[in-house]
Amino acid sequence: MKKRTLLQGMAGLQSAMEYLMTYGWSILIVAVVLGALAYLGVFNPLYFAPKANPGSCQVYRPNGPGTAYDINLLGVCNGEIPEFVAAFNGNVYSYITANSLYLPSGSGARTITAWIYANESAYNPSFGNDGVNIGIVGWGEANGEDGVSDLTINIPNALFFLGCNWHDVSSGMAVSSKKWTFIAASYAAGAESMTLYVNEKSQSNGFISGSYPLNTAPGSKLYIGTTDGGCVNENLFAGEISNVQIYNTSLDSASINSLYMEGIGGAPIDIGNLAAWYPLNGDTKDYSGNGQNGAASEMNFTSSWIGSYTQP
Repeated sequence: MKKRTLLQGMAGLQSAMEYLMTYGWSILIVAVVLGALAYLGVFNPLYFAPKANPGSCQVYRPNGPGTAYDINLLGVCNGEIPEFVAAFNGNVYSYITANSLYLPSGSGARTITAWIYANESAYNPSFGNDGVNIGIVGWGEANGEDGVSDLTINIPNALFFLGCNWHDVSSGMAVSSKKWTFIAASYAAGAESMTLYVNEKSQSNGFISGSYPLNTAPGSKLYIGTTDGGCVNENLFAGEISNVQIYNTSLDSASINSLYMEGIGGAPIDIGNLAAWYPLNGDTKDYSGNGQNGAASEMNFTSSWIGSYTQP
């Protein structure tokens, strides 16, 4: 009886081995394909989440640009993730420019926020990117004692605010490559320090070389994807940028955290003080109602960003 059971067991083992020999490669190929799809984020539930159409949410100013009376949000503004984000290649003149008529100037209060995905190739010395300050969004010109208002990344990928003429704030908070990150800078009118944010973390700094209020020159172009040419030339960003918001007030930490928790598709949190809003969801339009639409140079929009994004 035991001998027959042993023979049956050996026969079963032989059948199993024959099955594996016959179908093993198929099983291995399926496993590899599933692993690759998982690595690419195809199983990310955001792939199947509703996507916001370009311009689906915007600010309506019934009394025209620059006014705040009776303004409101129109459209689908419930935080749906965008269809597209702006992609910058970093090795040509790849950026967006727009008017800065309604942006804060002088030592006026301001807040700058954006979602970014920095490539490892963000620093490209052959195109003037010496790794000092890689521009995300900024405006103003460095004329005399005036300065710019640039939110940048510097070595080693730390968030940095560039004001020129010693109006600079360095942060030890790293902005990781190959990962979507929320960044922000908040400045109170006439202050001698600024608070920088990376995701949910914040750090307050005084200005380098002494404490000075900002003095941002008015009337120059807004740049997205590089710094203003009057201060640092051609420091072009390589990667993706989404949902740039600029306010003419200093948002507190609770408001900044709310914007972060809203995620990449979040609507502005204080539309009464909103100066410019570029969702970059398939176009370069300003959806703040202030009409400061952007012009694109050597950049495009991509819909393949979703697999690398994780909702806060």
